[in-house]
Amino acid sequence: MATRYDGLSQKTTSKQNSETMSEVLDNRGLNQITHYNTSKLQYPTVQQIRTLTIDAHTWSHQDRYWKLAAKYYGDSKYWWVIAWFNKKPIESMLNIGDQVSIPMPLDRILRML
Repeated sequence: MATRYDGLSQKTTSKQNSETMSEVLDNRGLNQITHYNTSKLQYPTVQQIRTLTIDAHTWSHQDRYWKLAAKYYGDSKYWWVIAWFNKKPIESMLNIGDQVSIPMPLDRILRML
C-alpha cells in the first residue's frame, strides 16, 4: 500500500551555520541535517471522486482525525487523508456539527495522490 512519503521528489542536505543550530547539532551529535521535500498532493478530480464511496461523519466534541482514521481505515496513521480530502489541515478548523467526508476505500484514495 502506498504511503504519504512514497515518491519523495528530492533529498537535500545542508549544514546549518547559525550559532543556535550549531548548539542543537552538537547536543545531538550531528554535523548536518537532511531535509526531504515532499511532493505536492493533487486533489482528486470530480471523475475520480465519483469512483469513491464517501462516508459522512458529523464532527463531535471528542473527535480527532486520528480517531476517525482508526475507525474507518483501521489505522490511525492515515489521519492526514481525511484532513487533506476535507481541505482542513488542522482539527481546529472544524466546529461541532460540521460534516466530515471520509473517502473510501483507502487504497483507492492513496493511489489518487
